[in-house]
Amino acid sequence: MNILITGGAGFLGSHLCDRLIEEGNYVICMDNLITGNLNNISHLFGNPNFRFVKYNVTEYLHVDEKLDYVLHFASPASPVDYLQFPIQTLKVGALGTHKALGLAKSKGAKFLLASTSEVYGDPLVNPQPENYWGNVNPIGPRGVYDEAKRFAEALTMAYNRYHGMDTRIVRIFNTYGPRMRPNDGRVISNFINQALNNEPLTVFGDGSQTRSFCYVSDLIEGIVKLMKSDFHDPVNIGNPTEMTVLELAKK
Repeated sequence: MNILITGGAGFLGSHLCDRLIEEGNYVICMDNLITGNLNNISHLFGNPNFRFVKYNVTEYLHVDEKLDYVLHFASPASPVDYLQFPIQTLKVGALGTHKALGLAKSKGAKFLLASTSEVYGDPLVNPQPENYWGNVNPIGPRGVYDEAKRFAEALTMAYNRYHGMDTRIVRIFNTYGPRMRPNDGRVISNFINQALNNEPLTVFGDGSQTRSFCYVSDLIEGIVKLMKSDFHDPVNIGNPTEMTVLELAKK
């Protein structure tokens, strides 16, 4: 199959490139490198089943090749990034998703949106089932990411219902593993950095807040299975056993 991955030079996108190339697919990796990194995909340069395109997916989107899948992973994802790039985050969630869906439609390709657990906001339900609508502050600092992904989900479902497109939505929870950026502002990378520097681990509040930590290879396995399924509603992928931040610090 021919597969386009937007945001393919990022943490998750690069692992997805690896997995799909290993299965014998031809992968086009598209990334403007605002948060992605060529080091994540440099080992794929020279592979005949891989092509990298530096491009901003909020602009007019076109590829010459036929496409079987469009996987839309382009977006700043860590708090450090989407607070630094709030407008770009909103644009890639809205305009970027629109362009990616339009390309998939024109190619007759299946479409998968990388969404997030952040669509639930500050949830009043724990753990969050997919039918929970969330508790989101649209004007808070995190709103640029939360609402970008919520709009992207709504647009994806609109294309599914109105155009009859074959779409998928994955809601990704806290993922960790190789190629995770050391300073991305998330709890695992923060703890690792502090431990390596022999510093005390910083636990905010009383540490009772929970996270669903999922290793990257498990997440990629779930995404590939969803991609090959015929399920169209959003699907949570994470660890079913949530851990408090204090429990993580003690480990």
